[in-house]
Amino acid sequence: MAAIRLAVRLTPRGGRDAADGWARDEKGQPYLKARVSAPPVDGAANAALEKMIAKALKIGRSSVRIAAGDQSRLKILEIDGITQADLDRTFGAPE
Repeated sequence: MAAIRLAVRLTPRGGRDAADGWARDEKGQPYLKARVSAPPVDGAANAALEKMIAKALKIGRSSVRIAAGDQSRLKILEIDGITQADLDRTFGAPE
C-alpha cells in the first residue's frame, strides 16, 4: 500500500494539539488546519504534529513523516498503513 499524502497548515504555539478542520489554498487544494502547543524550535512543532496525527489515526508515530515543508507552515505529510477512508473518517472529508 502506498503512503497517503496529507497537506497540513501548522500553527505552532497554538495552545493545544488539535486538528481544526479543512481549508483550501489559493489553487483550491485542500489542507488540514492543525495546531500544536510546541514552539517552532529545533523541530519540536513538527514532532508534535507527527505525534498528534499518529494518535488521531491510531497508528504508530513512525508511520507519519514530513515529506516536504519542514521549515514552512504548509507541510506535506506521508502516512503509511492507512487509506483515504481512514483519513476521512478521522478528520472528515474536505468540502
